[in-house]
Amino acid sequence: MRTGITPQNVTPQLRQWIIDQAEAGCSAESVLEAMKAAGWNEDVAVTAMEETLGAHLQAKGLSPQDLLVQAAQAQGETAPRVTRVVVPEPDLVRSPLYLDGGDRRVAVLSVLAHPRVVVLGGLLDDAECQALIEAARPRLARSLTVQVDTGGEEVNADRTSEGMFFARGESELLQRIEARIARLVNWPVENGEGIQVLHYGQGAEYRPHYDYFEPDAAGTPTILKRGGQRVATVVMYLDEPAAGGGTVFPDARLEVAPRRGNAVFFSYDRPHPSTLTLHGGAPVIEGEKWIATKWLREREFV
Repeated sequence: MRTGITPQNVTPQLRQWIIDQAEAGCSAESVLEAMKAAGWNEDVAVTAMEETLGAHLQAKGLSPQDLLVQAAQAQGETAPRVTRVVVPEPDLVRSPLYLDGGDRRVAVLSVLAHPRVVVLGGLLDDAECQALIEAARPRLARSLTVQVDTGGEEVNADRTSEGMFFARGESELLQRIEARIARLVNWPVENGEGIQVLHYGQGAEYRPHYDYFEPDAAGTPTILKRGGQRVATVVMYLDEPAAGGGTVFPDARLEVAPRRGNAVFFSYDRPHPSTLTLHGGAPVIEGEKWIATKWLREREFV
């Protein structure tokens, strides 16, 4: 501890105050600002909030969404209507070291319950990584994002990569990878979008965002006609930058290193920030990064 700095102890009274603010409907940002204004160190305040609310929810058998509903009811508002759905899920009941991908074993490197994140080792081999890069390279163009007002696509300053989409099942290589993913996460092949390959040069990034489609956006009904909501994402790392380029989950304070052949899977059972699946591609500091992304839908993607 640095000399001259008074230690800040998180008391039971402070923990109860944090709970009271959350149940009254105060946002995390407003609670944090109030603590900082009262002289609390930001890191201490953030940790206190995360630990206190996490323990409170677990003790009461609640989810973050349940807390939002309670807060809305306390203020006499209509409770948020966010429908949960069944989502893809690897079979992790027995805490296996490896999963059966059909044509290979895939290592389970780490698991996070909320947000639901599973880091997979060796989902692709070196030859498959290189084959995807070479097949994608001639078709690369500036990456686009979904235009939420129309359901179309647009250039977005938050996304500074090049990319392209393969059609689902376009080649034997893609069929093999798609079947492997479907087996690993227990989700039908036909419920998956085509694989997207992205190339990030030095300095390129994708700022934090959600992969689900915003329920209230004007263009969402058009998008959902093709297979319903997105419910899970698989990001596969095809090539490694020398530095930077990790997949970051700001709400979970998690960063997944972009190691070639590995992948990160995450799911979201409702289109809502309470899933904590805000994520992004950190800037590439040195070298270049190639990834392949597979989005999974509720129903058959057409």
